[in-house]
Amino acid sequence: MRDLAADLERRRTEHLYRRRRVVETPQGPVLRVEGRELIAFCSNDYLGLANDPRVGEALQQGAARWGTGSGAAHLVTGHSAAHHALEEELAAFTGRPRALLFSTGYMANLGVLSALLGRGDTVLEDRLDHASLLDGGLLSRARLQRYPHADAAALDAMLAERGGERLVATDGVFSMDGDLAPLPTLAAACRRHGAWLMVDDAHGLGVLGEGGRGTLAHFGLDAADVPILMGTLGKAFGTFGAFVAGSEELIETLIQTARPYVYTTAAPAAVAEATRVALRIAEAEEWRREHLRALVQRFRAGATSIGLPLADSSTPIQPIVLGDAARALRWSAALEAQGLLVTAIRPPTVPSGGARLRVTLSAAHTESQLDRLLDALSTLKRAEAA
Repeated sequence: MRDLAADLERRRTEHLYRRRRVVETPQGPVLRVEGRELIAFCSNDYLGLANDPRVGEALQQGAARWGTGSGAAHLVTGHSAAHHALEEELAAFTGRPRALLFSTGYMANLGVLSALLGRGDTVLEDRLDHASLLDGGLLSRARLQRYPHADAAALDAMLAERGGERLVATDGVFSMDGDLAPLPTLAAACRRHGAWLMVDDAHGLGVLGEGGRGTLAHFGLDAADVPILMGTLGKAFGTFGAFVAGSEELIETLIQTARPYVYTTAAPAAVAEATRVALRIAEAEEWRREHLRALVQRFRAGATSIGLPLADSSTPIQPIVLGDAARALRWSAALEAQGLLVTAIRPPTVPSGGARLRVTLSAAHTESQLDRLLDALSTLKRAEAA
């Protein structure tokens, strides 16, 4: 029998052990974590909507009307008018005929890939794709091939070698690096070879493009370029869940055959009501994206001036790659000692040698809070060089 205690001890020795923290306040730029107030720079609450009172009020009103649970899967009795309205609004928001709600982005990616692919087919994925896309590819039983990160030419060559049904899956914004997939060239390659293109835009929707419509809007792409769009609701939109948007035929196929949809209890209708309000706020309040862009520019200018290694990212995800896991943990602990919460990201979430601090910015952050982080990072850099 496998020695679980030895496995855990090995993770500790290799500085890869993960620990949960108990947060005692609602989400926001300042959290109380296990009795201490910390300025958090590691949340995906990009627009600051996770504790917006308007969204909270919609959740409460939704619970008063619909109760606290949906009672069953969408295909039984769990699909309420609130769910249906949100799906219609997400379809309109993304410019597609239909959208379909899933409980999580992980389940959405598993559902799409396993429903559309099978033995004899091929799924091609960026080497830095999110784990849910990789797991979805494996679950589909199709042949899984991974192309070098953001390398459209390599993908084109791989597509030319494979027959049968082919689907290319990529993040829109890569969650650990913050860079954008080269979607125009990926879409062109897929058109040439008659392949599906699926984009997981969990970290782009709400943040990029006109009205926060995401990475596709940023590049000026539509449903003809990217037939399958997956988005999450627990990041920029501040609630919970996910959706897939696409053609009438795609959505009906997923309703019939996507196992994570068919066999899962629907999320509470009250959450759908809260998300409808969050979606309207995200689309209308452009100042949130403007402030976020200004914070990103301020961070990058400040980090560059103190000599920190930055990735090629214009998004709220600003990783500081430090190399080994022990160093990343030391920097994270030193920042926490100064009242700043920045999580150390270590393998296997990132490649070996790529441990980092994953700094994420929110429209709820102030310039003074960001300057405090930059001052602390500057102190760390000088101390390490001494």
